[in-house]
Amino acid sequence: MADDQHEEVSKKVSAEEEIRRGITVMRRVVQGRSRGIILDVYWNNQGQLIEPNGHTLTSFIGALVRNEIPITCDDWRNKELNESKEKIWSEIKRCFNIEEERRGFCMKLAGKLLRGFRTFLSSKFLKDADGNFVDAELPKKYESLISAEEWEAFKSKRQDPVFQRISATNRERASSPAYPYRKGRVGYGRLEQSMLQKEESSETSLPAHVLWKEARVGKFGVPQEEVLHVYQKCEELSQSLSPDDTKGILSRALDVPEYSGRVRGKGFGVTPTSLSIKKGKAPSNRELHARLEAMQAELDALRREREASASTVYRDASDKDSINCTFQPNIPEGISHCQLYLSSPYYRMVGKGKVHNVSGVLLHTRELPAGCLKVSVDIAVEPNAALPYPSDDSDATTVHEAVGSFVAWPTNLICVGYETPTKSKSKDNAIPRHTESMVSRKELQENEVSNASAQQKKEVSNASARVKSSGAKKTVARKKPTTKYRSCLRTFLEMTDIPTGGVRTVHMEVGIFGFDYDQMIGNEDFMQVFSHEEIGVTVVNTYIRFLYDKLMRPNGLDVSFGFLAPATVNLGLILSRPDTVTEYVLRILMDNKDAEKLFFIPFNTGGHWLLLAINPIREIVYYLDSLGNDWTTYPDMKVLIDTVLQAFRAQRDIQTSRRGANSITWIKVACPQQRNQIDCGYFMLRFMRDTLALGRLKIPTDYFDEFKCAFYTKDQVDEIKEEWCQFMIKLCN
Repeated sequence: MADDQHEEVSKKVSAEEEIRRGITVMRRVVQGRSRGIILDVYWNNQGQLIEPNGHTLTSFIGALVRNEIPITCDDWRNKELNESKEKIWSEIKRCFNIEEERRGFCMKLAGKLLRGFRTFLSSKFLKDADGNFVDAELPKKYESLISAEEWEAFKSKRQDPVFQRISATNRERASSPAYPYRKGRVGYGRLEQSMLQKEESSETSLPAHVLWKEARVGKFGVPQEEVLHVYQKCEELSQSLSPDDTKGILSRALDVPEYSGRVRGKGFGVTPTSLSIKKGKAPSNRELHARLEAMQAELDALRREREASASTVYRDASDKDSINCTFQPNIPEGISHCQLYLSSPYYRMVGKGKVHNVSGVLLHTRELPAGCLKVSVDIAVEPNAALPYPSDDSDATTVHEAVGSFVAWPTNLICVGYETPTKSKSKDNAIPRHTESMVSRKELQENEVSNASAQQKKEVSNASARVKSSGAKKTVARKKPTTKYRSCLRTFLEMTDIPTGGVRTVHMEVGIFGFDYDQMIGNEDFMQVFSHEEIGVTVVNTYIRFLYDKLMRPNGLDVSFGFLAPATVNLGLILSRPDTVTEYVLRILMDNKDAEKLFFIPFNTGGHWLLLAINPIREIVYYLDSLGNDWTTYPDMKVLIDTVLQAFRAQRDIQTSRRGANSITWIKVACPQQRNQIDCGYFMLRFMRDTLALGRLKIPTDYFDEFKCAFYTKDQVDEIKEEWCQFMIKLCN
């Protein structure tokens, strides 16, 4: 009797300890991030996560997915999960030093961990010892993660006859495996790493059958006889098969059917692509002959190119005139070095190689698709980018897999030398009619080109500032953008005292920045626009006044959008007076706490303009940088914005669960990129203009379809100038 009571008390204490322990939230990682500690992660040569910190990242992803994804989610590919996936990836990047190319692995791992969590809940709480369904209450331990409605829906799904039938089939298939895995949660990647370290081997990987055998060795250190039999068979096959066939040794020894895409004995994250396994038969004599002819043609073309190189003429474009170049790729006859672009989801270079513009050329004995040329891929700039026309013969589907081979590429996305394609004008790219009507569309001859040629050229590290074209052919002349209002404003100013030091004031009412004041503007500010120089805060503020008067207030958008003063929120003040900036931003947000609103912050880093668009209710920060940087470039800026949003949440007295406690999401928007060091201010103004023209509170990750392009054209930048000048004429009269 006493023993029974003791056992009952022990069970009760154990259950209470389990509940008191709570769910895994990886507090050490989060606290380390607050102290500026970012953990490095490492990968083996097959793309698998290894130590140090491999186990930590896996556990962290598991904690995130349990917080962000409801257990009722059955389809990991559902597009409705994209926002939650973005939050997960954002949190991973905040805590771990991880490359963007690893996102696919992390998202697949998150989906796997979510499935494991659902299986755990079902097995632990909804089944008895015999596997029968139990109508259990929501476990207290997971009340902060799972709502009562989610739990009821989860239980209902488990009672569905279709689900039970599928579950029974899978359970039967997985029960009593012939060769059970005995390494727990270690995984093949970390198991391989520990084996190599133990043997002090210089190798970077082990054969699949060696790993497979070790993974089935239990705690006593002796594998089962059946496992040894398979291993011995693998050893025999490895001696008799050619090296090209060793990848399939384990499958042959097990003599079991395989499915496409599986790599047996390597574990999660390894695919035929990551192992560079390519299917396909040996080339025929005709294909070999075609390759030899192509190589000979390439040699002849290179010889001609070398002889003509002395007379090759390249056309240079200055920074100001290269805001956008409408030069279409002029592909000479023969073989030329080129850059390879893709246009979806946005224009970017994905590879480099050679274009074969040779009459009658074939691609793997087949005719080329219409509008395409044959190219050889030499360098993969974006390895995982999908080929526009996958190769049927080589099984290549990505740029990385196509390196060293020939593929078909659309002619309009092939750029000889340093040329960059521009997006053709279409209805999709047209500016909405109600926005277009704000300025006159009559075109006059531009009279300021001579001033632009005197501007000193500057280099931007990650933006191309020069355009080259082979040959001396001139491009078709484009119509000059209108300079009507710039000319009028310049003429008007010459009749005033502004060129000799006079100033004018522009009233900024309280609805714009949250306080009213008079903005002074002088000759230097006007000359920034006339001479296409870097614009300052005065031009930015007065253009915001234009947006407020012409786009926001007439269309009722002032209830959905707002601005924060760039003279108050900038990197200089954040470093010198962070309390002042925090107090101002928080006051503006609290004044608008009852309605969802998107706030624009034209942010100056000291020599560069970028745009932050903050939705404080949803705790989302959109980051738009025309130089392509991300927010980690300015950590002080991010820390302050995060602090303000957390304070905003606290002052609104919003009670958040663990799932929402760290829900501030930063989204880098793939916005148009500048091609010099002058246009950042104009691009930033254009970002605000585009958003207001569409009236949308959500900015897509790949920017708005209506305005999506690689970079704004010179006409689009001049349109900003014309709107500002037209507005200033009215204000200064």
